Amino acid sequence: MAKLTELVAPGAIVPSLKTGERDSVIGELVDALIACGSAPAGIRDELVTKVLERERRGSTGFGCGVAVPHVKHAGVSKMAAAVGLSQRGIDFTALDRQPVYSIVLLLSPENQPEEHLQAMEVIFKNLCKETFRRFLRQASTVEDVRTLLEEADGQHLPA
Repeated sequence: MAKLTELVAPGAIVPSLKTGERDSVIGELVDALIACGSAPAGIRDELVTKVLERERRGSTGFGCGVAVPHVKHAGVSKMAAAVGLSQRGIDFTALDRQPVYSIVLLLSPENQPEEHLQAMEVIFKNLCKETFRRFLRQASTVEDVRTLLEEADGQHLPA
C-alpha cells in the first residue's frame, strides 16, 4: 500500500495557491508536478484539460473543504500527487456546496489502474479524518505539510 510521503512528490506542495479559481488551481498543481519532474512538460495542457474534463463529469470536491482531482494519462510514467492549500477557499462545486481549502491532485499512468485505486484509497483514508483535514488546512509551509504526511503515514493521527 502506498504512503502519502511516497505519493506526494517532493516539491509538489503549494502551501499558498496563487488563485482562488478552480481551473487555474488545477493548472498550478500540474505545473508544480512538472517543475519537480513528476510529469513531462510537453503534456501540460493535455493533463489540465483531462483533469477539467473529469471535473465536468462530476466534482472531485467531496465535501469538508477537500477536493481530489485525478487523472490517468499515458504520458505519465510514475504516480505522483501534488497538494495545494488555499486560505480563501475555492469553488469546486463540492458535494456539500462549501468552498475547498485543501486539494490533492493525483496523476497516474494509464496502465496502472490498481495502483491508482490504491493511491486514491490512501488519500481518502486520510482526508476522511477530521484531524488530518484540520491540520492540513492550518499548514502554512511545505515543512508543515511534509510533517503532517509523515505523521499520517506513521498513523500517529487520531480520527
